Amino acid sequence: MQNLSLLQSILLFAVPAVMAITVHEAAHGFTARHFGDRTAEVLGRLTFNPLKHIDPIGTVAVPLGLLVMSKVTGAPLLIFGWAKPVPVGVRNLRNPQRDMAIVAAAGPASNLAMAAGWTLVLVLIGMFGGGIQMLEFLAYMAYFGVFFNVLLAVFNMMPIPPLDGGRVVSGMLPPSVAMKFDRIEPFGFMIVIALIMTGVLWNIIGPIFNAVLGFYMGFLG
Repeated sequence: MQNLSLLQSILLFAVPAVMAITVHEAAHGFTARHFGDRTAEVLGRLTFNPLKHIDPIGTVAVPLGLLVMSKVTGAPLLIFGWAKPVPVGVRNLRNPQRDMAIVAAAGPASNLAMAAGWTLVLVLIGMFGGGIQMLEFLAYMAYFGVFFNVLLAVFNMMPIPPLDGGRVVSGMLPPSVAMKFDRIEPFGFMIVIALIMTGVLWNIIGPIFNAVLGFYMGFLG
């Protein structure tokens, strides 16, 4: 499986990545509805249909371009992208500050659950699928599924608005402090880009990512 074609590589990465992003965004919507906000449902975003959550640039063009660049140049694959955020009407939530924190946490939590699912696939393949070529390809896909879901969960839990972690922190702060903290949000994306470009991002999330990934990989023996 070392010499995958470009099409095979796209399939290998795209299936678990699209699943991870779709479930992540749907989890926000379903949790928001549970706490009283039906905005995502009214706008047709309360669904596991990936087409409703895909951003043409962030979900398709940027990751595909990075994958092609990696295959052509032989450089390490840098995974970066984004989806269309599920809209949440915060004022519709029964307890806006607390419930918004739970809604935000639901996305990364769903990714950790999916990582567990992909780990189970790997365990079952290890038990029953030795030597079957199609299952070997599925195993590679499952490995990436664990990797990507853990990365998505850890990255999104960074305490920078508008990332999920920023909203969780905001929900835990006293209201007056939370209002001041939320003023960072207009600059949040620029802060994240700066952290990526300077290499500081991995210094922050790398140890946590490795620890969580190691936890899942520990089930493989």
